[in-house]
Amino acid sequence: MTDTLEPAAALAARNPVRILNESAEYRAARQELLIQEYELRRLTEKVAAMRRALPEGAAVTGHYRFIAEDGREVGLAEMFADKTSLAVYNFMFGPKRARPCPMCTNLLGALEGNANDIQQKMALAVVARSPIERLIAFKKERGWRSLKLYSDANGEWSRDFHAVGDDGGDIPGLHVFTRRDGSIRHFWSGEMTEADPGQDPRGAPELAPLWHMVDIRPEGRDPDWYPELDYPG
Repeated sequence: MTDTLEPAAALAARNPVRILNESAEYRAARQELLIQEYELRRLTEKVAAMRRALPEGAAVTGHYRFIAEDGREVGLAEMFADKTSLAVYNFMFGPKRARPCPMCTNLLGALEGNANDIQQKMALAVVARSPIERLIAFKKERGWRSLKLYSDANGEWSRDFHAVGDDGGDIPGLHVFTRRDGSIRHFWSGEMTEADPGQDPRGAPELAPLWHMVDIRPEGRDPDWYPELDYPG
């Protein structure tokens, strides 16, 4: 399909947008950037298509048990509800932490705002190793209403799906599963673990809108800055 697409440079050349009082130097540089933005959009779609075309994933065979917010013990199958796809986020809020990870919290806050929309198309679950009472208390503190939180009841999930390190610390992650004809299979997980020089660790696609926003400011990202759980005032 990409072979039949019009060159990005041709699309950029038809760009009618001009900003009041902009210089010729700015416009020339902006047009070059626009070409790359078109190319990025196409690369994003190419990667998404490759993801959709992945071969059948591994069968899920573990006896995973979770404690839901209503106190029930549930399995992975019940998290699907009536959907055929399920996304599970490993929340860094284990029993050794006084407070949860600010980065995870920032991402989950964004997902909370879109959870009802997301759950029209797929099931969404958040799993952490802390007791469910602790997770519920933090959910209330943040004012989250739509995210579904679960406690890893027997620890098997955290061990098998890379939510706990050798030192017992928490590891974040997003995992997607499918359910077809009663069979649950792994579909995709984020696996980018290496950061490029001078960059903060990040995955692709970038899930948190925070980073998309700071990327468009003149200063870009600060690799040493991370969001806080609370801000004064």
